[in-house]
Amino acid sequence: MIIPVILSGGSGTRLWPLSRELFPKQLMPIAGGEFSLLQSTVLRLRDIPGVASPIVVCNENHRFMVAAQLQAIDTPASAIILEPVGRNTAPAAAVAALEAMTGGEDPTLLILPADHMIRQSDSFATAVEAGSLLAEAGFLITFGITPERPETGYGYIQRGQKPDAPSAPQNGGPDAYSVSSFVEKPDLETARSYMDSGDYFWNSGMFMFQASTYLDEVEQFAPAVLEACRDAFSLAKRDLDFLRLDPPSFQACPGDSIDYAVMERTSRAVVIPLQDIGWSDVGSWPSLHEVLNKDDQGNVLIGDVMVEDVHNCYLHSSSRLIAAVGMENHVVVETKDAILVASLERGQDVKAIVQRLNSAKREETVVHPRVYRPWGSYECIDCSARFQVKRITVNPGATLSLQLHHHRAEHWVVVKGTARITRGDEVILLSEDQSTYIPLGTKHRLENPGKIPLELIEVQTGSYLGEDDIVRLEDVYGR
Repeated sequence: MIIPVILSGGSGTRLWPLSRELFPKQLMPIAGGEFSLLQSTVLRLRDIPGVASPIVVCNENHRFMVAAQLQAIDTPASAIILEPVGRNTAPAAAVAALEAMTGGEDPTLLILPADHMIRQSDSFATAVEAGSLLAEAGFLITFGITPERPETGYGYIQRGQKPDAPSAPQNGGPDAYSVSSFVEKPDLETARSYMDSGDYFWNSGMFMFQASTYLDEVEQFAPAVLEACRDAFSLAKRDLDFLRLDPPSFQACPGDSIDYAVMERTSRAVVIPLQDIGWSDVGSWPSLHEVLNKDDQGNVLIGDVMVEDVHNCYLHSSSRLIAAVGMENHVVVETKDAILVASLERGQDVKAIVQRLNSAKREETVVHPRVYRPWGSYECIDCSARFQVKRITVNPGATLSLQLHHHRAEHWVVVKGTARITRGDEVILLSEDQSTYIPLGTKHRLENPGKIPLELIEVQTGSYLGEDDIVRLEDVYGR
């Protein structure tokens, strides 16, 4: 049995302004398609024999969005492990291995970042089948990407000899090589020499090994990591669909990557090359521009975009028209609250802008205008002193907390669907074009009893309109 372990961390800085701290790129359809990167990662595993439901390791702030996205593709996780703090990939894989072995089995783990793009799923599936044989033989597999160009932004893996190991499946599967060395990001001249030699691969950050094998290697090479992970796991609490690691124990865990903690030290490391699979770590606007489909002028155009004499650009509109004339080698990304304009070759430097915004305590790096909650989402349409207008969407069957506000009253107008509303001691049903008023201090609850999303307009009025003016009396989400 193969259990995918999806690592869904990330701070949402490299693809700002689309990606934010509370809504990072792996949870977005970043390429303009139907599915998020997380969903696409899970979906490409469906046709691989022996693959079970995934374990997802994520930030606590993203838990409800992760669960909702997996349910939307009818692939609920076998476990969603919540990290109280980020400690890199080695601890994340360790707690996933501990969870995978709770039933007494020793499955093969396929470690995948949630924010990568792979366009050729069939080739990837073939490599996974080859990796499963090697994992069962006690090897730790990393997947290397055959370089398409001299790249200074990736680490590299140098291959050695073919190991004494089971051969690939008889369906044209890839070869495997022992790992000779891991190499940090090189300069351009060195990267060219790596590519010319044919002995080096980009380090994809994807791995495969049996759970017990990985834990044995962590115990040997990074015992402090395993000790802290065992403590955090043994003291973890199960809450709804989530496994909450013990915060003090996990905070005490050293941060380290699978590469540094294990793969660079073990004698069991094997690399399987992946060629022509359309891989990208989607780590910057230039890398996204490179892998997406382009028009005849080399442009990636997403959303409402009109161009004239524009070449080799990435233009992404989220809410309004982008019109561009006479541009070349640029990135323009529009959201409702921010617009990024950058030269394509400087697209990786967006982190500098994010750092300045964070220093200024601007919210544009943290949340989108649309804020996602376990029951749906809300979006601020207009606000000023003593009033705020929101568009609220409640998922079918979802329920908000029973709550009250000390400083504001609320007016609700249903524009789509049916709302069941608790207001004080009464419960009422509202359909489209009907409204109600929630006086200040009145306990209330909003529910969607229907099978389509409920949409309503909320007008808040009062002396204070902050989100912290919520007194939750009952909450099905345990907040």
